[in-house]
Amino acid sequence: MPKAPATVAADDAPPAVSRRLRLITVIATFGGLLFGYDTGVINGALPYMTDDLGLTPFTEGMVTSSLLLGAALGAVTGGRLSDARGRRRTILVLAVVFFVGALGCTLAPNTAVMVVARFVLGLAVGGASVTVPVYLAEISPAERRGALVTRNELMIVSGQLLAFTSNAVIARVGGESGGVWRYMLVLATIPAVVLWFGMLVMPESPRWLASKTRFSEALEVLKQVRSQQRAEAELREVSALAVKEDQQKLGGWQDMKSTPWLRRLMFVGFGIAIVQQITGVNTIMYYGTQILTDAGFTADSALTANIANGVISVLATFVGIWLLGRVNRRPMLMTGQIGTTAALLLIGVFSLVLPSGDGRAFAVLAMTVTFLAFQQGAISPVTWLMLSEIFPMRMRGFGMGVAAVVLWLTNFAIGLVFPSLVSGIGISNTFFLFVVAGVFSLAFVKLYVPETKGRTLETLEAELRARFS
Repeated sequence: MPKAPATVAADDAPPAVSRRLRLITVIATFGGLLFGYDTGVINGALPYMTDDLGLTPFTEGMVTSSLLLGAALGAVTGGRLSDARGRRRTILVLAVVFFVGALGCTLAPNTAVMVVARFVLGLAVGGASVTVPVYLAEISPAERRGALVTRNELMIVSGQLLAFTSNAVIARVGGESGGVWRYMLVLATIPAVVLWFGMLVMPESPRWLASKTRFSEALEVLKQVRSQQRAEAELREVSALAVKEDQQKLGGWQDMKSTPWLRRLMFVGFGIAIVQQITGVNTIMYYGTQILTDAGFTADSALTANIANGVISVLATFVGIWLLGRVNRRPMLMTGQIGTTAALLLIGVFSLVLPSGDGRAFAVLAMTVTFLAFQQGAISPVTWLMLSEIFPMRMRGFGMGVAAVVLWLTNFAIGLVFPSLVSGIGISNTFFLFVVAGVFSLAFVKLYVPETKGRTLETLEAELRARFS
């Protein structure tokens, strides 16, 4: 078994260095905020859009899931673009696509234009879902990587909370006036502008620069976010791996076909991506208002109650960030799976046995909140963090992009069929299907997912190469 390179020891960075790292994290994670807002805003906008555009259950699914189909393409395209042109430059491009997509959705005159605009918006969401975590993982010190990468998940759920809250406020102010959903959608243009201007003054990923043999530039970036001694030691480790991978020409599909350990690693990445989605989390993110209405809330009360889902998502993500620095990734993922599966089982049972009214409505709300506590406090942060960690340096954007395609296609399939499933077999049986999927997911994590905590990306790569060879 090949010996793993030594882990670079942690040190105390000067205050200016820590402030610079925090600023980079805040600016980059505006991509996560946009991801969250643009996926969450449909939750409250859809009922008004349905009346205004005359949507059927099928076209509701198309409007919702067209973003997810775009995200699948955006993930793999964004991953390849970030490997070829750089993480920072890719995020700048994505900020423009976010702005154009949000404006297109706002001005859409009919269902067909809305589906196309949501697809374009999805390209940006998918690209951001890949590029921002990789950028943060590559610029973070090993001992802080979990906390900093997970800030992106915090911004995602904060974006969803912002969407839920603004939806409720706009709905109450706008009342039943036509086009109120357009005001909900146009707000997404503001953080897109902030992301673009902010990334203009942010540095490129030092590991991407090293992968292109631009070692002096990589060292200058590392000095912005590390102490002098730590920056030089880390560059030596990164440079050695970059030279080795350049000799091996790791980088794309051909390597997947010809390198058995990479194929096995990609299989694990696919599994992690699917596990995150088949909990059914996005049925609650996209259709939460409708689920609560079916449970017994009035339309306005459901919009307001749905804010609780956003609040608990944000609070749970804070807990998840705290836990990632203290417990291993794999058991955290398994605990999240157990919690979400149990909550979905109870949602199905309550919807089946409790009579319609306040009792069932609040019981279902309590379980959606519980579900999101486990999902956003454990499963989602671990998923995006592990996908940003497990792939080799020269193909990290590509590898995460392909895994994210699987994630977004799974999300697309669920978002597309959920309204029809509920219409056809009822909400209880629909959630029972997710319970069965949760049991299979738990078995997969136990059998195949590796532990990644506490290693530099270079040490982790050596360990995974040895494990899957």
